[in-house]
Amino acid sequence: MEDTSQTVPLLVAATAFLVLVLLFLGVLQYFRQRSTKLQRMARVRRSDEYEQMPSQREMAAGADTDAPRGVLKFLGLVGKRVQPRKQSDISLLRKKFLTAGMRGEHIVPVFWGTKCLLVLLLPGALVLSGLLFNRPIKSNIDLAVCLFLALAGFYVPDLWLQMKAGRRKERIFRGLPDALDLLVICVEAGMGLDAAIRRVGEEIGLSHKELSDELRLFGLELRAGKPRSEALKNLADRIDLEDMKNFSSLMIQTDRFGTSVGDALRVYSDTFRKRRFSRAEEIAAKLPGKLMFPLILFIFPALFVAILGPAAIRFYEVISKS
Repeated sequence: MEDTSQTVPLLVAATAFLVLVLLFLGVLQYFRQRSTKLQRMARVRRSDEYEQMPSQREMAAGADTDAPRGVLKFLGLVGKRVQPRKQSDISLLRKKFLTAGMRGEHIVPVFWGTKCLLVLLLPGALVLSGLLFNRPIKSNIDLAVCLFLALAGFYVPDLWLQMKAGRRKERIFRGLPDALDLLVICVEAGMGLDAAIRRVGEEIGLSHKELSDELRLFGLELRAGKPRSEALKNLADRIDLEDMKNFSSLMIQTDRFGTSVGDALRVYSDTFRKRRFSRAEEIAAKLPGKLMFPLILFIFPALFVAILGPAAIRFYEVISKS
């Protein structure tokens, strides 16, 4: 009876903690989807949206998530005190945010402030739920769970940033073939490479927004006076895709040796499409292995029940009568 009396409050406290976490994640996902829908509607309604600087739009997208400005300011103040002091670490983290499409000026302090908040919030929620149900933290297992939640709160923002950057790179990768085809058409029509890249960035704005923003930011760097080679290297670093790095190197070499830009783009576009087709074949070849476990765990048992079930029932009836 003693063990049961101790187990029941622990289960109730754990259930309450899970409910609080799921409720928090649900509210966060709701505001995120709502913000995304509002941004899409604004892009469709405003025809002059493409004249806005990509960095400003991304700052608005990264900061305007219906969260109170005071909370973001508080997180920024906390993050400035706990963020790394080395400029190299801050630059590396800022590069990760650029890859994820977030260019806010205070995004790094807010990120570190969020990590500190989660480190305190998750164990605090567990302790609070235990106090509400008269189950204070006593055993070593409870302390281990609190430590695990603190570590999870510290590393979950890093995982979220990595996943966000990966999804953005995947969307950019899907838009590269269309952008390369348009770029080949523009160059062969007589446009210069810089003007062609800016035009492609404008044309693919609705279908591939992330790639469009990067191409137009490349155009803004050229207007600001940066050399083309440096702007191409910055473009490849921001996107952080191997195919974009190859494209940047190809354009730099073409510009340096004076070869035909149109021929180089056409050859690279054909090569890229073949690599994309090979990648699709590789993914298709992995499907039988991935389908093996669902077949064994879910489909085969149902088939065995449907096929052998009536025979087993009939066999049991015969044995029971005899």
